[in-house]
Amino acid sequence: MRKIITDIFAGYDPDLKRARQTAALRSMRRPTYGDHNIYRPDSDYHTSELPLKPAAVLIPLVDHKDGMTVLLTKRAQHLKAHSGQVSFPGGRCEPEDADAMETALRETEEEVGIKRDHIEVLGGMEDYETVTGYVITPIVAIIQPTYRLKVDAGEVAEAFELPLDYILDEKNHKLESRVWNEQRRHYYVLMNEKHNVWGATAAMLVRFAKLINGHP
Repeated sequence: MRKIITDIFAGYDPDLKRARQTAALRSMRRPTYGDHNIYRPDSDYHTSELPLKPAAVLIPLVDHKDGMTVLLTKRAQHLKAHSGQVSFPGGRCEPEDADAMETALRETEEEVGIKRDHIEVLGGMEDYETVTGYVITPIVAIIQPTYRLKVDAGEVAEAFELPLDYILDEKNHKLESRVWNEQRRHYYVLMNEKHNVWGATAAMLVRFAKLINGHP
């Protein structure tokens, strides 16, 4: 599986162009993929015309001998935004970050303690626009299973791994809906016995799965 994923990203984004885009460039460019792709055609949802807030996340693939997993975090309950939700390591771009890749690596070290010299970056997926006005660059990377966690309790309640085989199985990609701000919003959900992954994180995992499965 590692070779398949590496080969896909070698042809998908060989020079990491997307991952190396600056925050200023990404804030003014409308992504072609995001929450607006998941809303039903009869929804009156429209993307905002305001500049987007740049962010980046790491999709960390842990290369175990018996199969890859994806490392995810559960946000601390006391946080004002998205408390208790499952997410990738990552966050909003800071002025000192040269590009999206720098943001993802910095945030990963800050949130879960994995240093960048233990991370092999493969490439960047399409930017993802959220209904809350963020443009998120997902950075795909491989992490060796010998990594050590040092979780920042101020931001992260726990870190855990989901099997990649589970994520790649499209039978597990459930589309659900709810009314939010007087609109019916549709979103992906990936559930297992313990964790409920939904929203932008689930959507980016679904996009990743389709890419690996050969029909993005």
